[in-house]
Amino acid sequence: MQHKPIKGLAWDVGAISTAEWRGVRLSDVLAYCGVTNDTAAANKLQHIQFEGLDHDATTCYGASIPISVALNPNRDVLLAFEMNGEPLTRDHGFPVRAIVPGTVAARNVKWLGRIIASPNESQNHWQQRDYKSFSPEIDWHNVEWRSAPAIQEMPLQSAITSPGPNTKLAAKQGTSEIEITVRGYAWSGGGRNIARVDVSADDGLSWHTAELNPDAGANQPYNKAWAWTLWESTFVLPPAVAAAVAAKGETEVSLLCRAVDASYNSQPERGESIWNLRGVVNNAWHRVPIRVVASE
Repeated sequence: MQHKPIKGLAWDVGAISTAEWRGVRLSDVLAYCGVTNDTAAANKLQHIQFEGLDHDATTCYGASIPISVALNPNRDVLLAFEMNGEPLTRDHGFPVRAIVPGTVAARNVKWLGRIIASPNESQNHWQQRDYKSFSPEIDWHNVEWRSAPAIQEMPLQSAITSPGPNTKLAAKQGTSEIEITVRGYAWSGGGRNIARVDVSADDGLSWHTAELNPDAGANQPYNKAWAWTLWESTFVLPPAVAAAVAAKGETEVSLLCRAVDASYNSQPERGESIWNLRGVVNNAWHRVPIRVVASE
């Protein structure tokens, strides 16, 4: 649902994927270099900075993560050199890249050239002046970039992948019950597991609990749900839909989905209250319009 223009990329629901990564734990590499919880505390180290080998006219791409995340072996932060069983391609960060599960992709630096243990957060443009979220009344004329923290863990989100927008669903003439199957994914930052996904076809007046796929994310270890969880829900559309199709031959239905994670975080209903100038961390209920049409 459109609300107000932003300056950003039109990702829609496509800015997420799941892959299998192979590499070495960053915590092991840091320990080998003498950076442990004890030495970090003694030297007041609070951040691990990453610098990429890619440069624009002024600087390289850079980012940082909290050292508590980097040193925690349970967070599975990798220096990855394989993706889906194959060596990294150039597009995906060859020869090595950072993989920080449960964290915004902006911190997963590609073409990794340098790692710095520091008391300070990265001062790179992409850490300090982008990938931050502000109140809806903040726009480009009054933004104070340092007033907001850089995004690290992402918020809970879900999306419908089937049916797609403006799909036509054929319903037999005279039928009083029209069945539909809706599929999608859900994911929450920080490794938080998906507890539930609900689907609605009447603007949230009633909900249907989806089945979480045990072979596609639903059985991930507690607080290590790095991959998405796929879900599916088959249900009968509200009686008003069948009545509208019988009377007019077709009608529009808006399908909605929302997720709840293991910490009982839930998604906001609409995007207006979380609008921000870059359009980041928008995790409002996903809405997909379809048309239900009469068939012989």
